[in-house]
Amino acid sequence: MLILLLTDPAIFEEYKREVPATEFRYGGKYLGRGGLTKVLEGDWEPHRLVIVEFPSIDSLMAWYESPEYARLKAIRQKCATTRIVALEGIAP
Repeated sequence: MLILLLTDPAIFEEYKREVPATEFRYGGKYLGRGGLTKVLEGDWEPHRLVIVEFPSIDSLMAWYESPEYARLKAIRQKCATTRIVALEGIAP
């Protein structure tokens, strides 16, 4: 899960436009991207949440450490304060 607080939405547009193709190459698929968020408990007010499913932690890390994502990661780091969390899923 990626939690974003945008500091420069104009720069973020490039990241948002280009990152999906890099995730798809590693088996990533969006489960949630932007859209309405509703806090049910607590005082946290997320600006933007993104949830991407990968086939495994290994494929997630291969994407995250890939050369094609490195350029986009640098863009994201310029235009947003982020928190990224990986959670291993439950086998079917």
